[in-house]
Amino acid sequence: MSEQIDSRMLRDAFGAFPTGVVAVAAQVDGRLVGLAASSFTSVSLEPPLASLSVAKGSATWPVLRRAEHLGVTVLAEDHGALCRQLAGPAQERFTGVAFEITDRGAVMLAEGIAQYDCTVREELEAGDHVIVLLKLHAVVVHSRRQPLIFHRSGFGRIASLA
Repeated sequence: MSEQIDSRMLRDAFGAFPTGVVAVAAQVDGRLVGLAASSFTSVSLEPPLASLSVAKGSATWPVLRRAEHLGVTVLAEDHGALCRQLAGPAQERFTGVAFEITDRGAVMLAEGIAQYDCTVREELEAGDHVIVLLKLHAVVVHSRRQPLIFHRSGFGRIASLA
């Protein structure tokens, strides 16, 4: 492997690894703010921690990170259109979307598989992204439905688990 990695090849290599997709959302200054992320992962059970990565160029993250609490919702296999909507124009991200807002401003999407109430514990600059370490305050599992899978720049679903 060469020290010089072609960016297209690297994107393709990263895309070969399937991931789940989450919505990260909150109410900030009286308005709904959110984004879709495919980089959410568990970090620790004790203390309960998770992480996600956000592009440094994101216009949404600087607003979202000001929230007292963040809601993270695991999207289900039939949420491909919802994920695209959350990645679209900011003013349209929550149009027609059922959600709940906690008393601390975390926004949870109603039809998600699982929901996490989080706060930002730490941010670490990492190249063109920021790794966000999240402290988990509450979790709820709503469904045994299958997750939405992001793979090779498209959405899919798990066929079966043996």
